[in-house]
Amino acid sequence: METENHDHIANRPPWSPVLRNWAPAVLWACVIFLFSTESFSSVNTSKFLEPLLSGMFSRITAEQFEVIHLLIRKLSHWSEYFIFSLLLIRASHGQFNLKLNLRQAVWVAAAVSIYALSDEFHQLFVSSRTASLADAALDSFGGICGILWTYLRPKGNSIAASVPPGDDNGRHFCKKT
Repeated sequence: METENHDHIANRPPWSPVLRNWAPAVLWACVIFLFSTESFSSVNTSKFLEPLLSGMFSRITAEQFEVIHLLIRKLSHWSEYFIFSLLLIRASHGQFNLKLNLRQAVWVAAAVSIYALSDEFHQLFVSSRTASLADAALDSFGGICGILWTYLRPKGNSIAASVPPGDDNGRHFCKKT
């Protein structure tokens, strides 16, 4: 039996650190864009949530459902941009465990806010959606909360954009500090 030589695989250059660091943020921006389409309009999400909530809470009224539905949708806005800000921080540092300086925090907040505004602008062209500056403000607030979380969270383990332990073949892309 002949053994295959896989040296070409071991010697190939790793993904570019820039691509590895920025791909999650770009992909998440695409997810946010997807959530702004007609598929995730209030009418369509209620088709999914109404049977789910009615099954969980048999005595839920239409008014209660509308309040819960609204809260879920607004929490979704906040959490999408909370995550987006964390991914932008990760992209700019390659890891989460570094503290942002003021300039970096402002850059991330501005990027999140600009994307939130562009997302609401996109919704102007989706017939079943409505653009809202209040939603853009909520999105921006979610991003700012993500920035604040990086300052306030316990600094123990790094959530690094690195190769799994034992699989780095001597290459270190993100060093823990």
